[in-house]
Amino acid sequence: VQLQASGGGLVQPGGSLRLSCAASESIFSFNVMGWYRQGPGKQRELVVRVSRGGSTVYKDSVTGRFTISRDNVKNTVYLQMNSLKPEDTAVYYCYAEVKGSDYWGQGTLVTVSS
Repeated sequence: VQLQASGGGLVQPGGSLRLSCAASESIFSFNVMGWYRQGPGKQRELVVRVSRGGSTVYKDSVTGRFTISRDNVKNTVYLQMNSLKPEDTAVYYCYAEVKGSDYWGQGTLVTVSS
């Protein structure tokens, strides 16, 4: 399984970005997909994850601002990020759990700054 993340960039505080994670094969059977991030000098942390059944778990600080969606036809997971804050600055990694194994995308940098 290969995951290709894209959509990062520089945005001003209060702005929006949409990240995409395209999988190399059908995601229909993927147990979990999601996004993690690693800020400067910080450990990697969970941002949000979505199960095959559609259940989601969000990091408290992004609840209400970020939305994950899963498109089983396009084999892609999206992360819509609104009301971005400087503390959201990080490298964002796409993640998938498939048949007991973990897979990671290459990461995409999000910088929130004026």
